[in-house]
Amino acid sequence: MRAKTAVVLGAQWGDEGKGKIVDVLSERFSAVARYAGGHNAGHTVIIGGQRFVLQLIPCGVLRKGCKAIIGNGVVLDPLAFLHEVARLRELGVAVDGQLFVSNRAQVILPYHRMIELAAESAPGRKKIGTTSRGIGPAYEDKMARSGLRIVDLLHPALLKTHIEAACAEKNAIARTLFGTDPLDPAKMYEEYAAAAEQVRPFVADSGRLLNQILAKGGSVMFEGAQGTMLDIDHGTYPFVTSSSATAGGACTGTGVGPTAIGTVVAVTKAYVTRVGEGPFPTEIHEPVGDLLRARGNEYGAVTGRPRRCGWLDIPLLRYSNQINGAEWLVVTKLDVLDELDEIPVCIGYEIDGKVTDEIPADVRGLGSVKPRYTTLKGWRQSTEGITEFEKLPKAAQDYLHFQERESGARIGMVSTGPERDQIAVLPEFAKALESMHA
Repeated sequence: MRAKTAVVLGAQWGDEGKGKIVDVLSERFSAVARYAGGHNAGHTVIIGGQRFVLQLIPCGVLRKGCKAIIGNGVVLDPLAFLHEVARLRELGVAVDGQLFVSNRAQVILPYHRMIELAAESAPGRKKIGTTSRGIGPAYEDKMARSGLRIVDLLHPALLKTHIEAACAEKNAIARTLFGTDPLDPAKMYEEYAAAAEQVRPFVADSGRLLNQILAKGGSVMFEGAQGTMLDIDHGTYPFVTSSSATAGGACTGTGVGPTAIGTVVAVTKAYVTRVGEGPFPTEIHEPVGDLLRARGNEYGAVTGRPRRCGWLDIPLLRYSNQINGAEWLVVTKLDVLDELDEIPVCIGYEIDGKVTDEIPADVRGLGSVKPRYTTLKGWRQSTEGITEFEKLPKAAQDYLHFQERESGARIGMVSTGPERDQIAVLPEFAKALESMHA
């Protein structure tokens, strides 16, 4: 019998609309667990016209009776977390007894932001296009075994010693390399010791909690952050995030074993976007790119940065599905393409005159890709709000079937608008979801 679990992740460079999809699916699950990233991952959910932007907290918190768990693979800024909790309470969302934070998650402190901001702004440094929220430096400290975990945050004496030692080191680095003003360790300790007491009621052994839920017959959805092409190992390195955004991160980032993963659901837009720097083979430089950006409201939920827009990239999607073991595909923002007569789709790459469908490991190779396109017919009619696949225009169905056929994963859902109920669920996927809920 397959485990009652699903990993839901982004198949591209993030911003695929995972927040809405996780929210829609969460009514079928006992818990939703976030396994990677920090508060740079904005998930927008619109319910009855009300807009919820979640940065750290899993979307499951918006469903009554669904536990929301922040796993050990996440780096957590206590102040950002508490701000988000306060905002949810203002909106009438019950968080107490429903929201949990791993005692093993790493803590982001002000010196992480200082180092990242200084490094990104330094002359001669390669810009990655980060949000400068301290995520990368917090993961650096984690791997250097010099980080602070949530369990340590709750011990005032240990917290004080850690902040004093870290500030002595980080202030010296920032002053020497970047000319940055030093941070005050005493003030930092006072602020974070107070925050720790507010975080304390949410802290749990999340691995134990998740395994107990599964042992009792419950179901768990693992919520990815960012997207596959931003994964530290498998993405467009070095223009990537600092954590494991792929399906493998669900195990290391929560404390459940690989045999507990039932299925993987990859979320992809009907086109492609990316934020920040880095190669983007199918990026559109013509005015139609501005049309997609306007129709898709392609601006970062956290930063407001305009997203770069491009045509659907089949080699990239096939690669993503392969390394994630994706069984299902959820296609979002189909309605954004409604006005187009023709829709180019990248079906292969040409690099230095050679045709390939392999994703180059190096950025130079990916940057020199010449995409090979086929053109599919547009449908020139509204798909917004259609909730049955068969009622979509024939050309839209053909476009989706092409994506399914070429990518190696079956389409389970199609999103036709931003609202929770603007979605078409295909029968086979609905049946698979029922087995999770049983």
